[in-house]
Amino acid sequence: MTAAKIGIIGGSGLYQMPELTDVDEVQVETPFGNPSDKFIIGTLEGERVAFLPRHGLGHRFTPTEVPFRANIYGMKLLGVDRILSASAVGSLQEKYAPLDMVIPDQFLDRTRARAKESTFFGEGIVAHIAFAHPVCKDLGDVLEASCRIAAIKAHRGGTYICMEGPAFSTVAESNVYRSWGMDVIGMTNLQEAKLAREAEICYATLALVTDYDCWHPGHDAVTVETVIEYLNKNVRNAQLIMKHAVKTLANQPRTCKCESALKNAIFTAPSLWPEATARRLQAIIGKYKNQDLDDSL
Repeated sequence: MTAAKIGIIGGSGLYQMPELTDVDEVQVETPFGNPSDKFIIGTLEGERVAFLPRHGLGHRFTPTEVPFRANIYGMKLLGVDRILSASAVGSLQEKYAPLDMVIPDQFLDRTRARAKESTFFGEGIVAHIAFAHPVCKDLGDVLEASCRIAAIKAHRGGTYICMEGPAFSTVAESNVYRSWGMDVIGMTNLQEAKLAREAEICYATLALVTDYDCWHPGHDAVTVETVIEYLNKNVRNAQLIMKHAVKTLANQPRTCKCESALKNAIFTAPSLWPEATARRLQAIIGKYKNQDLDDSL
């Protein structure tokens, strides 16, 4: 089934895309349970797009509770081969000001309770994807260009540190992350990036800076009202950026390596794949069932 080729995952505050037309709500069942919510399938800039609110409508899931595997597998079942992910983040560096956008090209994992939600594999089938460069450069290029078209300040590159949450950092933690050279901090996108790579879907993050993390001397002067105001402005900016990005991607073929990420990554010979596991992973490994592997691996 190909309902859409482009997927958009919305983070905190980004629960809808008002420019979508011809909208259908689709409940997708996956071998990994239910996604965060129904997928909103609509037309944006002439292209069918699958939109999903990461935390569910009404923000019902904590970062740890988000059903990451079901969300990405659901995108795969819908025919999505590119995912644009929006995520609210805190800034760990002075140069990333509230209302700026960051398009990170690296992640660092500080989660502790998400091992199960970080891979589709296991239970008899082993795969080790290459993850040195965890986002799709081509998608990053499109997001960067779309920020320029929308006249929104954007920073290309940098490291997104993914923390467990749901509590925010202590000052000590925030200062340690800064000393490591981290750029922005969030709670969700690392798992999405890993799963998208395993599913051979291009993935890139648009990080929406809502505030300086608690390291900043002016942090205590920032009110909740100010943060909400920044979040709302960022959401509208993200919607405009996504609109431009979809328009660019509509007629742009994939030329990156994302679509063959599993080609040399599955270590278990197909003859040894447990039937139940192979059936569960059919949408992402089915095309490799006849590949030859060295059984000595």
